[in-house]
Amino acid sequence: MKMGFFGCLFVLAAVVFAQNMTNESAPVTADSVSYEIIYDGAEKEEIAGQMETLFEAYNRLFRFDPAMAANLIKVRIFDDTGMYNDYIKSMLGSFVPGAVYLHYAQSDRRELVINRGNEGQALVYQAFIQFFRTFVSQTPAWMLEGFAEFFRGLSFSDEGELVYRENLAWLKTARGIKAQPGDILLAEGGGKDFQAIAWSLASFFVNSGKDEYMRSLTDSFMTLSDSGTAAENTQAVMKRILLGSTAEKLASDYHSYLDSRKTFTELITEGQKAYSMGDRAGSELLLREAMELDREHFLPHYYLGLLAYDAQNFIAAQQYYLASIERGADQAPVLYSLGLNAAAAGKNAEAIDFLKKAGQAAPARYRTMTENIILRLE
Repeated sequence: MKMGFFGCLFVLAAVVFAQNMTNESAPVTADSVSYEIIYDGAEKEEIAGQMETLFEAYNRLFRFDPAMAANLIKVRIFDDTGMYNDYIKSMLGSFVPGAVYLHYAQSDRRELVINRGNEGQALVYQAFIQFFRTFVSQTPAWMLEGFAEFFRGLSFSDEGELVYRENLAWLKTARGIKAQPGDILLAEGGGKDFQAIAWSLASFFVNSGKDEYMRSLTDSFMTLSDSGTAAENTQAVMKRILLGSTAEKLASDYHSYLDSRKTFTELITEGQKAYSMGDRAGSELLLREAMELDREHFLPHYYLGLLAYDAQNFIAAQQYYLASIERGADQAPVLYSLGLNAAAAGKNAEAIDFLKKAGQAAPARYRTMTENIILRLE
C-alpha cells in the first residue's frame, strides 16, 4: 500500500529567533513562531526549526488553529544526560530516557524536556503528545496514544529532511487481538497492548482508503474541546464517527483493513516466495509495496534487480543492484549479480571487473566461481 499522506517535508528554511541571555550559566531562551526553546545546560542550536517542522506535520492532519494555543509551546533542552536525569527526577520522581512531555493544569508550566543526542524516536512521540495536549488538554485515550504511535514513523534525515516511514511495529499484535473498534473508541487507556489497538484504529482511519472514514475522523477533531473532560471528548468523537457508519460496518471494515496489511518482513518473504514460484508480476507488486514501507532497505532493490534481469532489462537491473549496495547490502553477491548482468548485456569488460570484485570481497564463496566465468568471458 502506498503511503501518500506524508511523502517528505523539508525543514523550515527560516525561523526567527528572539534571544534572551542573562549570563553565561543561565538558560538561554530562543523563540520561534510556535515554540519557546530553553537551552538549560545545552549549547544553543536551531532545534526550533525541527520542532516547527514536526508541528506542521502533525497539523496537516489535525488542522488546529495555532492562535488557539494559550502560550508558546515550551521545550527545554539538555545536552548533559546527568542534568537531564536530575531535572526529570525532580519533576516526576522517576527517570524517563531521551525525552518526556510534562503536562500540568497550568498551561504555562507545560514543557517537553529533551536530552539532546539521546532522544531518538522518543522526540517525535513525545512532541506529538505535547502538540495534541496544547490544544486539547484532556484527550480521548485512543486518539492520543494511537496517533503518537502513528507519528513515530517520522524522522529527520542527515540532510535535515523530515521523512515518514510507516510504523507497523504493532500490526501483528493488533491483528491477533481482534479488538472491536467501538471498544477502542471508548477505552480509557493503559493496560496490556493498548498501544497496539490504539495505533491500529488511527492507522485504519487514515489509511483505509475509504473517504468516509477519513472524513469522519477529521470531522471528529472539530468536536474536541480544550475545556472538556476526557470522557466528554471521547463521547463526542464516538458520536461523530458513528454518524458516518454503523458499529457493525466499522468493525467489519477495520478487521478487513488489518488483515490486508503486511509488515515489511511479510512483504519481502511473500515476494521471495512468489519469485521462486515463477510469479514475477505478483513478486514485483509485493516488493514495490515493501519498498514504499522502507525505501532505505536494500532487499527490495536487490530482488527488483533480479526481476529486471529476468526480464532482460539489464540497465534497470544494474540500477537496482547498485542501489542495494548503497543501502548496505552484502557486496559480494550483488557484485556477482552485477557481473552476470553485464555479461548478459554484452559488456564483457564491465562484467569481468564486477566479477573480480565479487571474488575479492568473498574469496571462499566466489573466487573459484568468478574465475571460471572470467576465463570464458576473456
